[in-house]
Amino acid sequence: MKTVTCIEDLRELARRKVPKAFFDYADSGSYSEETLRANRADLETIKLRQRVMVDVSERSLATTIVGQKMNAPFALAPIGLCGMQHGDGEILSAQAANDAGIPFILSTMSICSIEQVAEATGRPFWFQLYVIRDRGFSQDILARAVAAKCNALVLTVDLQVLGQRHRDIRNGMTVPPEIRLKNVLDIASKPAWAFSILRSKSKNFGNLAGHVKGMEDVTSLAQWTNSQFDPALNWKDVEWIKKHWPGKLIIKGILDVEDAKTAVKLGADAVVVSNHGGRQLDGAPSSISALPAIAQAVGSDTEVLFDGGIRTGADMLRALALGARACLIGRAYVYGLGAGGRAGVSKAIEILQNELSVAMALTGTTRVADIGPQVLVGGKPKKAARKRKA
Repeated sequence: MKTVTCIEDLRELARRKVPKAFFDYADSGSYSEETLRANRADLETIKLRQRVMVDVSERSLATTIVGQKMNAPFALAPIGLCGMQHGDGEILSAQAANDAGIPFILSTMSICSIEQVAEATGRPFWFQLYVIRDRGFSQDILARAVAAKCNALVLTVDLQVLGQRHRDIRNGMTVPPEIRLKNVLDIASKPAWAFSILRSKSKNFGNLAGHVKGMEDVTSLAQWTNSQFDPALNWKDVEWIKKHWPGKLIIKGILDVEDAKTAVKLGADAVVVSNHGGRQLDGAPSSISALPAIAQAVGSDTEVLFDGGIRTGADMLRALALGARACLIGRAYVYGLGAGGRAGVSKAIEILQNELSVAMALTGTTRVADIGPQVLVGGKPKKAARKRKA
């Protein structure tokens, strides 16, 4: 791998190595991509408060989320079709996360199945659930996650209907790739990617094929999503899920204070402030702009995680300062996967860890637990944390 200094370097490498349809799938947002752009732009407007002459010779990124000790305050977010960025992409990413001592979250819409990831890694991971019309499938996949010893469930609640992603339509994105001249020529120019896919354990939606009626003949994610995702999904379904899931429950896709309060009332162990990476409601607020109010409203009752637009360690510091206990990293590690497989994911993790450590040092902070508004320009000193309700 060529010299890589930042996540943007990995993005450029992935753009050259991964077929356009799959790179664009990971890189794009919905409709005009207004919210996608806002996730980055709003983070960059938050300025960090540089401090000097503070002893920062010993620093720790360690923290604990939903009872799990982590070497750094971030997890690898659930990414659909991760295994089409590089063969066995979910397995390689989970292995890199295990090496780094951080959680990996497997998507329902993964290429490698729960069982394949569990067998290849031998370590617990988190599982992300999309609830579909077929509740029998949802109950079955929860049982499969329990059998695989997944130690947290991430319930995504912001995808009852699919926001249109123009780039996917223009590219004719399917899994496996549709055989047409443009795709064949693109793949032919990326032999390393093609070889990794040919060698991979799975080449379709591993958690769905053979488990959902008719899934064997469906290649379009949008087609299947529009027919199977349940627009009737509501808060009562959370109660149903808790009956079938014995572990920690994290609810992802919260942008509104009232929704956050409802999630807490229903027993969420954590909520993720997220707009689905700008891939759903275009025109929704950026995740970082929604974070402070939600953290203020429910941060004493549950753990608040953050997702949306993170490309640097300084971005993570901003989110932690505004009330997040940890962050989910999506595109940043997917670019690493496309750029260099497992080594690329490890490189992305290393970059973010190093950048966060340096940003902490230059703001006079030595522990994740001490990060608060005081590290931001104009921020007030961090108050002592209130004890969460049992």
